[in-house]
Amino acid sequence: MQLSLPSELTLAQASACLRSLSASLRGGDYAALVLDGSALVAFDSSALAVLLACQREALSLGKRLRITGLPRRLSDLARLYGILDVLGADTPAS
Repeated sequence: MQLSLPSELTLAQASACLRSLSASLRGGDYAALVLDGSALVAFDSSALAVLLACQREALSLGKRLRITGLPRRLSDLARLYGILDVLGADTPAS
């Protein structure tokens, strides 16, 4: 199954986005989910908190979450915080 992140994911949208993504994780009969971040244009560190929470939820459900298409700035922020590997996100092309 594949889902997409919204174009804006800041503190103002984080709770609603997490609720939606969590429902999708819990509601499907599939072993893996791909979360596409290529639509993200406006974001802050709250986006990383949402992605970490989704990763934890997927693991607790015995599912695999793969994150693709993160903008370079968000990927760099995850690397700076030391969580890029934990997220399981694909590294953006140079």
